[in-house]
Amino acid sequence: MPPSAQQGKTTLIVNPEPRFDLSPHLFMQFMEPLGATDGSVEAAWDFNRNCWRDDVVKVTRELAPGLIRWPGGCVSSYYRWKDGVGPRNRRRPMLNLCWDGVESNQVGTHEFIDFCRLVGAEPLIAVNFEADGRRHWARPAGGGVRSAGPREAAEWIDYCNNPHNATRRANGARKPFGVGLWQIGNETSYDTRGFDCETTAKRTRAFARAMRTADPTIELIGWGDSGWASRLLEVAGEELQYIAFHHHFTSGLDGSPLNQDDYRTHPARTWKHLMHAYTSTENAIGEMRKQIAGYNVKLALTESHFVLSGRNRCDVLATWAAGVANARILNVHHRNGDILKIATLADFCGTRWNVNAIMIPVPRGTRRRAYMMPVARVMSLYRRHIGRKAVDVAAVPHGLDVTASRTGKTIFLHVVNTNRTRAVRATLRIDGMKIISGKVFQIADDPMREIHEYQPDAFSPTQHALPAGAAWTFPPASVSAVELKAR
Repeated sequence: MPPSAQQGKTTLIVNPEPRFDLSPHLFMQFMEPLGATDGSVEAAWDFNRNCWRDDVVKVTRELAPGLIRWPGGCVSSYYRWKDGVGPRNRRRPMLNLCWDGVESNQVGTHEFIDFCRLVGAEPLIAVNFEADGRRHWARPAGGGVRSAGPREAAEWIDYCNNPHNATRRANGARKPFGVGLWQIGNETSYDTRGFDCETTAKRTRAFARAMRTADPTIELIGWGDSGWASRLLEVAGEELQYIAFHHHFTSGLDGSPLNQDDYRTHPARTWKHLMHAYTSTENAIGEMRKQIAGYNVKLALTESHFVLSGRNRCDVLATWAAGVANARILNVHHRNGDILKIATLADFCGTRWNVNAIMIPVPRGTRRRAYMMPVARVMSLYRRHIGRKAVDVAAVPHGLDVTASRTGKTIFLHVVNTNRTRAVRATLRIDGMKIISGKVFQIADDPMREIHEYQPDAFSPTQHALPAGAAWTFPPASVSAVELKAR
């Protein structure tokens, strides 16, 4: 709940005055080929039919991301886009220098754009930023050059967006792809073997200017994490619309039971730690706010998720408790929606890592299909029930974490009951308006229940009519999206 809201009352009060626009890109997904570490992008591809797996397309439509970022991540630092276009039998495989293994490049620019169109998402492409200055990726021990400069980035934009690009048309796409968002640099500040801040700023400016010669209408995202944002904006700010940063977080408390499988024997302590995880995100966004103050740019949180030790990045992330924790973090994104316009809470898809939004069982079977992890369940719920404008929550009963928005005369609430075992009853009220009807879309379950491939529909939301009097009991450990029709 916002710090200014009252606590301890039984009434949930909304101030319906619109505050700022909420971006649909707060629910983006981040698609990266993760090589031997996690069979991700290529696991979603049906190599027998040369198309995307039907079950992955279906579940992604249900997830409904507004934006998908590709080809990485770390992979963008050594991805040469021309290897992934043209006839399939002529595409050159590449070593996945970060994640090990070999990528076939059967999934390239055309296939990525096709997937975005199939699921109704906009594409965001991250260009090869001279290998982010990392020589071991630019010229790997196995040979070849994996670094690419401004010219190659500009050629990629022309390939995607120029209606008359002859190469794209010869490769079967007569109409342009119209990719409007492009990212320059990925985790550039995280490796001392790569570019320093000053070099990053100057090369970002050079890349941006070259890329705009191919299409002056594109929007650009520059890398500004680790305290680099201010200097980046001093040098290249006039070229950028967004500053990118990443946030990989734990529970934020010492003595955590979240590592390995300790959570199974400590449900109360696990819940306590997960319910505090949102503070880490608040702090990270707050720090970025300070760095970009005074500049006409917005924030892009292009990677963000739990980082916990344990099998496949920790089984606790398959529990409903993790779903509730991620819902609280989504509420943080919402409250910062005036400055945060692009954000995610998961890697997109894969076969192993529990930080993925979508898990892809292999091999396939009648009972083995792609399914949403708890983090994806809450992202899908919020994405489908949210207004265009953020509004304030003036009063909140103790134990609830609430954000609100509106479109016209419909008010939307995102409500997290942060109590593990106690329900909270609340009477809903909108200042200056009368509620005439309402619906509640709710996920409520045992916090320690875990989703898996033989129970893929766990944590599906249920729909309820709001009774007369506009009072609702929010079950313990629940996440709800409420739609209120008002006049």
